[in-house]
Amino acid sequence: MIGDVRLLNTGQLLELRRRLRAAGGPRLQQNFARRIRHAAEPLRDDLQQTIRNLPISGQGRGTGKRGGPSPTTRPLRATIAQAIRISVRTGANPGARVWIDKGLLPPDLRNMPKVINEGPPPGRIRHPVFGNKRRWANQSVPPFWWDNTVRRHTPRMRAEVERITNDVRRFLGG
Repeated sequence: MIGDVRLLNTGQLLELRRRLRAAGGPRLQQNFARRIRHAAEPLRDDLQQTIRNLPISGQGRGTGKRGGPSPTTRPLRATIAQAIRISVRTGANPGARVWIDKGLLPPDLRNMPKVINEGPPPGRIRHPVFGNKRRWANQSVPPFWWDNTVRRHTPRMRAEVERITNDVRRFLGG
């Protein structure tokens, strides 16, 4: 399911946050946050690359059908890729989050990342032709682009967060 991805190991990260605050080091907290962000950046970059290169194929126009250039100047995949974001928190719920900021998508495309990922049915996009609700087109996409990309990165991210927490723990002396 498309959604945000969170790098959380709540118990360890909460304990480290308390110890960082007790050590009184905003510089240490910034370093911790920067390293967590760096752990999430390859996932964000791969998600952006995956959606930009996702093959979308259509049925094509039938004989005698009219057509022409798209009336919109928005490239769908690039628009979605630009909306993929990372946020890092060191406060109450420490960790990193990778998500699609729907506020950066045009209103008519806010649900499109989920539709491309999950369908219904998976692998199919159904949409009105140039906004005409009386004519619909079907397009095919490889399903689960978000889920598969996240699944590939999960072991690396867990190992990286574990390494970061161990480094900070060692620095704090315990």
